[in-house]
Order: sequence, then C-alpha cells, then structure tokens
Amino acid sequence: MKKTILLFTLILSCFTDFAQSNIPKILSERERAAVIDELLEDKMTNLLPKLMRKEGIDMWVIISREYNEDPVMKTMLPAVWLSARRRTIMVFFDKGEKEGVERYAIARYDVGNLLKGEWDLNTNPDQWDALMKTIKEKNPKKIGLNFSKYYAHADGLTYTEQKEFMEKLPAEFQSRVVSASNLAVNWLETRTEREMTIYQQICRISHEIIQEAFSDKVIQPGITTTDDVVWWMRQRVTDLGLETWFHPTVDIQRYDPENFDHLRTFSKRPQKQVIMPGDLLHCDFGITYLRLNTDQQQHAYVLRAGESDVPEFLKKAFKQGNQVQDCLTDNFKAGMSGNDILAKALEQSKKQGLKGTIYTHPIGNHGHAAGPTIGMWDNQGKTIGAGDYPMNLNTAYSIELNASVELAEWKKTIRIMLEEDGFFDEKGFRYIDGRQTEILPIPRVLNGVK
Repeated sequence: MKKTILLFTLILSCFTDFAQSNIPKILSERERAAVIDELLEDKMTNLLPKLMRKEGIDMWVIISREYNEDPVMKTMLPAVWLSARRRTIMVFFDKGEKEGVERYAIARYDVGNLLKGEWDLNTNPDQWDALMKTIKEKNPKKIGLNFSKYYAHADGLTYTEQKEFMEKLPAEFQSRVVSASNLAVNWLETRTEREMTIYQQICRISHEIIQEAFSDKVIQPGITTTDDVVWWMRQRVTDLGLETWFHPTVDIQRYDPENFDHLRTFSKRPQKQVIMPGDLLHCDFGITYLRLNTDQQQHAYVLRAGESDVPEFLKKAFKQGNQVQDCLTDNFKAGMSGNDILAKALEQSKKQGLKGTIYTHPIGNHGHAAGPTIGMWDNQGKTIGAGDYPMNLNTAYSIELNASVELAEWKKTIRIMLEEDGFFDEKGFRYIDGRQTEILPIPRVLNGVK
C-alpha cells in the first residue's frame, strides 16, 4: 500500500511542467475583483431595468443577514464583500425608462460603488423604519420579495426577515407585496455578452483539466485508482487558484458482468477502483471562476497492449450520445417549457432508435442553476414547477444526458454519459467551448478538446 501511495505521489510530481501553456491565463485576485465588479455594474445598469419591467415589479427589496445570505444577494455583492454585513437590505426602484432604476442600500454605508447607503441613524435609528421611509417616499405599485415555491435560488427571504418586514410595512402597502421569483430567476439565468466572452475561457480551463487528468501523465494502468484521479483533479484546481462547486467523480465501465445502474452511478459509486487497460473511464467535473460555473462529463479509454486507437464498437456507441445531444438541442425554443422540450427531444431520439435519458439543467452563477429543468435522471416525465418554466434567450445550460447502448462485444449494456455547457440566444444553441465528439485514448498526445 505504501509503495502504491509513493508511486502515485511521484506521478503527481511529474506534472509540475506538464501542459501549463494549454490553460488560458488565470487572473490574479485583484484582477478578478475588477472584472467581477465591472460585470456586475453592467448587469445592474443595462439588464436589471429590463427584467424589472418585464415582470412589472417597480420595487425589488432583498434582505439578508450576515452568513445567511439570499442566493440572489450573493451575486450582487461587490467582489470585496465576501458576505453581507449585519443585516443588508438592497432596494431597487424603477422610475421608468427615462430615469432608470435607483439602487439603494438600507445600511450604514454604501455597498461598494453599486448601491448608495440610505440609512441615516440620526433620523431613523431603527433600520426597518429607514426601509419603510424609503418605501413611503417611492410609493411603489408592486414590491417584489424573494420567496418562491419551486426555486431555492429565489426563496432567500428568511421567515424572521419576512415576518419583521410585514409587521413594519404600512397597511396600504401590504397588498402590493408579490413574489419576485421570476425576476430573481431572470437575473440569475441571463448572461451578458461580456460574460459569454469570459465563459468560453472558463469552460476551456475546465476542459483542459479533464484532458490532463485523462492522460498517462496522471493515469498509470494497474496502479492508479479512480479516487487518485478524483483527488488529482481537486488538487489541480486548488493549485490553479480556482474552486470546485462539487466533488468530482471518476468511474469505470468495462468488460465484466456488472451493468450500468443510475443509483450506483449517482450515489453508491465505488470510491476506489484500479484503472486497467480496456476500461472506459467517465468523469463528472466542474469549476467556479469569476462567479460562473462549469459542469462537464467526458469519456476516455485505456488502450490495451497492441491497440493504437479506441475500439470501433465504443466509437459507434459514443456517437449515439452525441445524437441524443442533438435531439435535445434541436428542440430548444424560446418560450417553450422545459417539460415540453424534454418530451419533444425524447420523441425525436426514440424515432432515431436511440435510448436516451435526459437530465439537463441551467448553469451560471450556480452549478445547478435557476431556469427551466429539462428532465431528471429519475423522472423522464414532467417536473412540476421548474419544468414548467419557459426557456429564455441569453441563457446557459449543462447539456446533461446519457445514451443506453447494448454492446455485443462486452455482452452488456453501457451508458455514454455526456455533459457539456452550452448557450442559447436569438441565433440558436451553441456549445460554449465545443463538445467531446471522440473518446479520449490513454495514452495519447494532448491536443485539446475535439
């Protein structure tokens, strides 16, 4: 056992000079902060007014206490604010197209350069009274609060904060309070042009880490385990100064009696399997950078002695995974619900003789993000609530699914499990940094995502 650990340590140390040039430049913390604040200012100035008018909410009030932040508020804090401070109250008031949206913080200080502090302790010693003063002065028609039945992302108003707010709110405004669920989801799901330029680089970084992990610089058949590769990926992300939003997974399908099982794959996967020649490897991996997330699943094959390429039967199986992807993205349409897109995609894949399972989700500020749910691995019918939500333009998705393929050569059924990040706008759907179209052979020369 000690020899195995030592050898794997040596394998990791060999990576010091490995493929560094393939990964795009990663910004310093100071540079990241500047970019985050610029992106946020752009969204608040140019996007937020449109979203508020779309939902007919002229005042949006977001309330959080330190370390128990509303998920939306977390995306609105300046880069140097790692959490809310004491109780932070944000107020956005739309004065119309000409005057735009006013941004206030009912707090003792400004929230960076984004929101002006509007709490004068000399006039209103109580913070709630200061908020009510602003509401009375602005006299909004609708006051949006973040509570939602179907979206945790839009349900950030806690019981205590909601109770105190409603107790302080004058009677004439009580009937004007509405759920800001759709507004919150719109804010979280909509990507700007500049964000998408940056997102491509983030997806590329994530792809490159997978390329490195699925190579003979990390994997030595007969010694390296799936858990070794998982922790190599975690360490690589940390060494690059980035973060993961979930613990990666690496699993194996091979010529053995064991068939694919969803529950085993998602929650009861063996933690440590030794990787051997002839194994079909699969990973699930994502990073967080500049407040955006990736979520990718790819495959690699460990060549047997005498093999110079992935076996043809596995290549053909992999193509079916790509075909299911096409069946899904061909049916992306603005205004169509996630449930309807799922039904059409499954119908199309069935007509093509494919056995697909689709469980695609939005991605962006969160990994499993706000927006339309398009199937779940354990439910290929309607998803009430999130599945009824419509697809909007300028939104990003993790195209997550699998194709079930029977392999005569292995006398069993396998699953080609794929996940790639994509973007949908008025031009249609595209993969942000391409998609895998061929299984990666190990060993191989690293040459980027195909």
